[in-house]
Amino acid sequence: MAVEVYTLAYEFSEGSLTSAPFFSVFSSRSRESSISFASDLEKIFFASFQPLFFHSIPEGNECIKANAKSCGECIQVGAKCGWCMDPGFLKQGEATSTRCDELESLRKRGCSSTKVENPQGSQRALKNKAVTNRNKGEGKLRPEDITQVQPQKLTLSLRSGEPQSFNLKFKRAEDYPIDLYYLMDLSYSMKDDLENVKNLGTHLMLEMSKITTDFKIGFGSFVEKTVMPYISTTPSKLLNPCTGDQNCTSPFSYKNVLKLTSNGQEFNTLVGQQQISGNLDSPEGGFDAIMQVAVCGEHIGWRNVTRLLVFSTDAGFHFAGDGKLGGIVLPNDGKCHLENNMYTVSHYYDYPSIAHLVQKLSDNNIQTIFAVTEELTGFQLTYMMGILSANSSNVINLIIDAYNSLSSEVILENSKLPVGVTIMYQSRCKNGVTGEGEMGRKCSNISIGDEVSFTISITAKQCPKMGKPETIKIKPLGFNEEVEITLNFICECDCHKDGIENSDICHNGNGTYECGACRCNEGRIGRQCECSTNEVTSEDLDKSCRKDNGTDICSNNGDCVCGTCECKKRENPEERYSGMFCECDNFNCDRSNNKLCGGHGHCECRVCICDANWTGSACDCSLDTTTCLASNKQICNGRGTCECGTCRCTDPKFQGPSCEICPTCPGVCAEHKECVQCRAFGTGEKKDTCERDCSYFNLIKVKDRDKLPQPGQAFPLMHCKERDANDCWFYYTYAVNKTEKEVHVMETLDCPEGPDIIPIVAGVVAGIVLIGLALLLIWKLLMIIHDRREFAKFEKEKMNAKWDTGENPIYKSAVTTVVNPKYEGK
Repeated sequence: MAVEVYTLAYEFSEGSLTSAPFFSVFSSRSRESSISFASDLEKIFFASFQPLFFHSIPEGNECIKANAKSCGECIQVGAKCGWCMDPGFLKQGEATSTRCDELESLRKRGCSSTKVENPQGSQRALKNKAVTNRNKGEGKLRPEDITQVQPQKLTLSLRSGEPQSFNLKFKRAEDYPIDLYYLMDLSYSMKDDLENVKNLGTHLMLEMSKITTDFKIGFGSFVEKTVMPYISTTPSKLLNPCTGDQNCTSPFSYKNVLKLTSNGQEFNTLVGQQQISGNLDSPEGGFDAIMQVAVCGEHIGWRNVTRLLVFSTDAGFHFAGDGKLGGIVLPNDGKCHLENNMYTVSHYYDYPSIAHLVQKLSDNNIQTIFAVTEELTGFQLTYMMGILSANSSNVINLIIDAYNSLSSEVILENSKLPVGVTIMYQSRCKNGVTGEGEMGRKCSNISIGDEVSFTISITAKQCPKMGKPETIKIKPLGFNEEVEITLNFICECDCHKDGIENSDICHNGNGTYECGACRCNEGRIGRQCECSTNEVTSEDLDKSCRKDNGTDICSNNGDCVCGTCECKKRENPEERYSGMFCECDNFNCDRSNNKLCGGHGHCECRVCICDANWTGSACDCSLDTTTCLASNKQICNGRGTCECGTCRCTDPKFQGPSCEICPTCPGVCAEHKECVQCRAFGTGEKKDTCERDCSYFNLIKVKDRDKLPQPGQAFPLMHCKERDANDCWFYYTYAVNKTEKEVHVMETLDCPEGPDIIPIVAGVVAGIVLIGLALLLIWKLLMIIHDRREFAKFEKEKMNAKWDTGENPIYKSAVTTVVNPKYEGK
């Protein structure tokens, strides 16, 4: 009989009850069962997942957007937000909520760090017992003395938006006790499997002794609810539901045959006394049995150790809602109902739902192994596979393999989180393997004695109602050990406890003065709670918020609160509206170089207030004249005025930083010709005095004219072309770059060359020859044209001739005949 074994792990995501146990699924071949088990198991798989919660991150300054009216509201916005307690911090027109801002922005706005309320979260370990380093054979310890998870208890103080992180260690202890409960389907189709299970106790005890010295085993069986249509209720069928000569026991829902025991022989004896029963439909009532095994801990004998439940069946199973077929409508209550080790209310309560069953198994730290027939494995969730020889005979090996698979992986789960609290995991596993997100919950390929660690970060996005502490638990999946975490929420500032109720500062006691501001009593508004919502009409309030009796309330830049304008806040915390009517702001001033007030002043009520030595509407005009001084210590060489640190030449022909250059003035090239000629070529009239008279500029030689500077430079430039005594041309440019004069000159002279006689003569001769040949060709062409015309004319005349082509046209006869005209022939 071919058998497959599947091990399947379920996990819950954060924010849900992450409490799904491991499920291992075995299969063996049977003649019966036509209903697919796959869909049922897939329901268990998908029921264990819950939606992930995502939190969008607001753009811009979240502190300003929150519009916090008190320090407590401010610090709940985020970890970056602080509250300025300085009573004189607010300017005219600014609302109380502007005290809440980012820490750096508050500092720039003039709030001293000692006046900023910014509480921080903290953590404290209450129980931090180290994990147990224990080897097999060192002496037996009680299960409660073995520690596999560290720490065990701690408390966290959470500030909204500020994560608190701590490390959790896990080490699978050597020789850890194991409880295994074998729950078997005793319908008739499982008859051959029962024979192999009868000797399971001692054999399994022997194999498990290789893993642990403290092992207990129990046995239970199930068939179906004892009502129609699940079983036949005729008296004979109630005594023996099997047909023919088969001797079967009466049908039952669930029976706890053997409480967990360390006596393997007792297991064999009691299981050997069990008989097969029968039912009508193919699905069985296994879920009822699993529920009772999970919740009846005292009857089963579960200890606080590793708990394994082996569920063996060859058919599918009923779940919540199927009880209606038998007239059962009450949902399963998830409580223990065993009397004399028999489930007595199967006819009263419906089958449990999949989610309900998963929760109870997790609450009781029970890891479940499903051993099913091959016909029920039509799903693709293969985690581990094994083959049985026949009739579940090697089920022991499969249980051992499943246990090793389960113990080689640790998965952390957490209880339901309070609203607004998130949790993140990061794992550091064996061989340096790390994981984040959902993969950060688990580590695989762990051997007994290996230590792994997890970094767990818990973040509160908001304070719960009333700010009461909450408790959550984190534990490895399938283990009874856990970390208990008490969450304390920072919902108020430290200055809150120093608040003065009914303070005179808040308009005759109409509010509580705390953290530098008034928190108004109900029905009072205004910065100092000076106004009641019922004292004045809206028109009276709005009238005092209109500038010059205009139509705009608070210049459309604020809200009229109690007859006083409270200006709107901007996304940028450095940009603010102000003024009695919010008519001013500090961001609509002129700009220079894309900087407000040119970076040399600050904006007040839309006007730039310039720093010293700066003026102009955008503070972009410097009053410093040192940059306009020429070499003669005159401002702009006396040819202009210094405006904003730059010379403005009165004569447009002069240029340069100090109006010393006249690039277009006549004679510039001629003025520097002799000096350029002597320094570049060693010729000219000043070649003897060149060093003395011509050292006022920097000379730069270039190879050709293309290398000379071209127009478009940042400084004035003059191109020059001059001729020397040998009629040679030289090219140069003259420019003044800041205070230095620069001359770029082409290093070679452009001199005229004499005529070359041979090419000229050769050209003339060649020209004459070519002209003669051309004339001959023309004459020849004309003669050809003339001859062709004459030949054509001859041909035409020949065609027009009128003679007999049989006689010679020029022949004349020698005989002359004369006829007498008078002769009448007589």
